Amino acid sequence: MQEESFIEKQEGSLSIHIFEVSAALVGVCLTVIGIIGLISSLKKMETLADEITALDAVVFLAACIVSYLAIKTRDRRRRLALEKAADWFFIAGLCGMVVICLVLVFKLA
Repeated sequence: MQEESFIEKQEGSLSIHIFEVSAALVGVCLTVIGIIGLISSLKKMETLADEITALDAVVFLAACIVSYLAIKTRDRRRRLALEKAADWFFIAGLCGMVVICLVLVFKLA
C-alpha cells in the first residue's frame, strides 16, 4: 500500500474543512432567515435579505455536497476537480454573506 504524500493529505484536508464550515454556514443562514423575519415583522419593512440568504444557504449546501463527494472519491484527478468546484461554491457563498450584510446595514440604517 502506497503512503499518501503531503500534498494529497493537504488536498483531502481542504475538502474536509470546506465540508465542515459550509455545513455550519447552512445553519447560520437558516438562523439569519429567522432573525430577518423577526426584524421585518417588528419594523414593518420589506427586504430581499431573506431571499438572498436562502439562496446563499443553497450555495453553501452545494459546497458541502461537492466537498463530500471529493472526500469520498479515490481518483485524484476527479477529487481535484471536485475540490476546485467546492472551493468556488464556498467563495461564492462567502461573497453572498457580504451582500446580505450590506443589504441589512443599508436597510436597517
